[in-house]
Amino acid sequence: MTTRRTFLKTGSAAAVTAAVIGPRGLPASAPRPQTRGLYTDPATRELMMEALDAARRAGATWADVRISRNRANSIQTRERQVTDVVDADTIGCGVRVLVDGCWGFAATEALTRPGVGTAAQEAVAVARANRVAQDRRVTLAQAPAHKDVTWKSAYEIDPFTVPVEQKADLLLRANAEALRAPNVRFVNSGLSFVKEERNYANTDGSVITQDYVRSWVTLACTAVGNGDFATRGPEVVQPAGRGWEYVLEADIVTNARIWGEEAAEKLKAKSVEVGRYDLILHPSQLFLTIHETIGHATELDRAMGYEANLAGTSFISPPEQVLGALKLGPAFMNVIGNRSERGALSTIGYDDDGVQPQDFHIVKDGVFVDYQTTREQAPWLEWWYTKQGRPVQSHGCSYAQSWADVQFQRMPNVSLQPGDRDLSWNDLIAATDRGIAMIGRASYSIDQQRYNGQFGAQVCYEIRNGRITGQVKDVAYQMRSPEFWNSLDMLGGRSSYMHGGTFNDGKGQPGQSNAVSHGCPPARFRNQNVINTGRA
Repeated sequence: MTTRRTFLKTGSAAAVTAAVIGPRGLPASAPRPQTRGLYTDPATRELMMEALDAARRAGATWADVRISRNRANSIQTRERQVTDVVDADTIGCGVRVLVDGCWGFAATEALTRPGVGTAAQEAVAVARANRVAQDRRVTLAQAPAHKDVTWKSAYEIDPFTVPVEQKADLLLRANAEALRAPNVRFVNSGLSFVKEERNYANTDGSVITQDYVRSWVTLACTAVGNGDFATRGPEVVQPAGRGWEYVLEADIVTNARIWGEEAAEKLKAKSVEVGRYDLILHPSQLFLTIHETIGHATELDRAMGYEANLAGTSFISPPEQVLGALKLGPAFMNVIGNRSERGALSTIGYDDDGVQPQDFHIVKDGVFVDYQTTREQAPWLEWWYTKQGRPVQSHGCSYAQSWADVQFQRMPNVSLQPGDRDLSWNDLIAATDRGIAMIGRASYSIDQQRYNGQFGAQVCYEIRNGRITGQVKDVAYQMRSPEFWNSLDMLGGRSSYMHGGTFNDGKGQPGQSNAVSHGCPPARFRNQNVINTGRA
């Protein structure tokens, strides 16, 4: 990785985006030992040490450096044709420094000793310039150095080794199956992959190399008839921190016909009657509500007003009034922040502060107890950790989307833990007299404090006396976050626990994209307000 090597190849136009699964979705992956990742090659190490030395010589009291290669590949299709193929590949170096308690950052594609040295000097100059706008002096929480460690994400087959012809063939065969379903006239499908080769070093002595892959499959079936249309998808398979083997396990050719039939049934479904219902939310739908109402709301920079871009601030604020006091749900509700779940999108061995993340409770026994933090942010809550008898340490939530972007706090996997009883999706339905079961993410909106929201689903089923009677359409529930979570009264068990996630979660200015998963079982929420989105 010592040669400057940046190229971009872009095919024809078109785009797609998204993330999710249905009742035939893949369960959360079982834990397995991580295999050894890449080694830090001598030339990359030499460049990183040169950058750190140059930063010290220029006056930095602390510095870190990242040299990474970021690759992306996607292919999109529609019915019987390929509409878009994109490959992107970039490599470079980012240097971050602390000078007089202020951050500075600079990046370069010049992977030479003079190149990284100049970037380090520029980062120091930026830090000195930033002193005029200093709000509080940056103090980093203590963290152990990790010397010469490696980590590899949970992929077995590198999707960048799979020929584009093989990817196109899989999608086109899935499209053909979906088109066999009644009334299905349009099918769009796509595959997207990201691979990051990440090298990191800091002046604490850490030298870390990591190898990360994530994959995403989309497919949308649209049924048409009687002057109307209905769509299932595009998020029918959850994105994951895994490789080509995950795409094959999803068996999209077989499932495409089922997704098409669901779209056809939805086309003929009755429109929902507004009113109060018990809602049973599948993990493919519930993950998004977790993401928006708990994930974003417990980012400490949002809660303290330092960040508002792309998801606003937070109703879980100020920290001194809500930590240990805000009741977010029933006593059996527990939410864990982690970067350790195998195959989840935010899972990583070491964050971009050089911290090895530890699992932590965000909600414990129904009470809010902690925020997502970096090394910079953890000292902001020293009073709370001291009161709890806990060390002041980062939760390992630092991330930058590439070598050219400065790292900051990003969301870990935020996961609702399963219940003590191993209840299934069908058990929750059988226990419900009048309700609606909702599967798959769809249109939603939420305010800038993540307090008032409205969420739809791809397919919804009416429940009467413990049985599904058929699909209903035009369903969305309105909620206020604390009331919604306190209405939780049933949780699925460990065997029904799944991951949902998003491939592209935006934050910051300039904006950066992160990928994050949320594990959860199906869950029941009592007496929710359901509206009809099809009425004028």
